[in-house]
Amino acid sequence: MPKESRRGFDENDKRWFSQKELLRLTKAREEVEWLINREYKIEPVVIFVSNRYQFSNRQRDCIKRVVCTNEQQEIRKNKRLSIDKLREGTIYIDGFNLIITLEVALSKGTLIIGSDDNIRDLAGLRGTYKVIDKTEEALNLIYMFLQENNCKSVIFYLDSPVSNSGNLKYKILECAKNTNIDTYVKLVNNADVILEKLDRVVSSDAVIIDKCISYFNLSKMIIEKYIKDANIIELN
Repeated sequence: MPKESRRGFDENDKRWFSQKELLRLTKAREEVEWLINREYKIEPVVIFVSNRYQFSNRQRDCIKRVVCTNEQQEIRKNKRLSIDKLREGTIYIDGFNLIITLEVALSKGTLIIGSDDNIRDLAGLRGTYKVIDKTEEALNLIYMFLQENNCKSVIFYLDSPVSNSGNLKYKILECAKNTNIDTYVKLVNNADVILEKLDRVVSSDAVIIDKCISYFNLSKMIIEKYIKDANIIELN
């Protein structure tokens, strides 16, 4: 068993996301979305607004991951599949995206809920990953939820350049042995370019859900059902 680790947990978040700071972040979100709804580019807008408020890097990441245009909200809402559709065929899971989000939730790390109703983390692993004590628990919750909703087949996509992707593949397949769900894990060079072309995707990655045919907001469903004490920040 890996030693206890808290994915996405930062002691400074108590300060960066205090009640006072949440008011400032909410105002900043509104300002950024006002501008990007008028076709200003998101990167310079986030920098400009964040500089005005003198936000920390964690706060800047929060703003960037929360915001989207009204058009993006509508597109993502229309692509989102309901829970009963899980039983209708194979689902294609953005493995690191879903698992890390749940690991952060189980670690009481900071999560944010975007204007598009998707939950995202601030873990910022950027190509590095290691299995922690929360990994198996996260996988068990995924499979418990899928079995309860009669999902029969899943394919996980993992980015092979990310460290320990092979170890995670092994953990997924070990967990799947205790279920009646057909499970395949594919190590690929870039999962995004595959998932963004598919139907019935599981991801909260903005780039993927803007391009894919349809998706499940699975991390939010699982957290709401099983991880009720997750530390989720809302700026809406």
